[in-house]
Amino acid sequence: MRTTVINIKGMTCMGCVKSIKNVLKILPGVGDADVSLENAQARVQHDDAIISIALLEQSIRDAGFEVV
Repeated sequence: MRTTVINIKGMTCMGCVKSIKNVLKILPGVGDADVSLENAQARVQHDDAIISIALLEQSIRDAGFEVV
């Protein structure tokens, strides 16, 4: 498992945090996802052989947030 930190713009509340966390956790290859409103980032544990960083980032964009 690899840990990747993704900076996110556009989160304003804990509902945003929950939405991103839920989107990431259902993706195949994701072991865990921790999203911080204070740090404006997601820390994702994932298997590189199953899911790419680009797909993680696209999933966050598809949820309505900006990856920076």
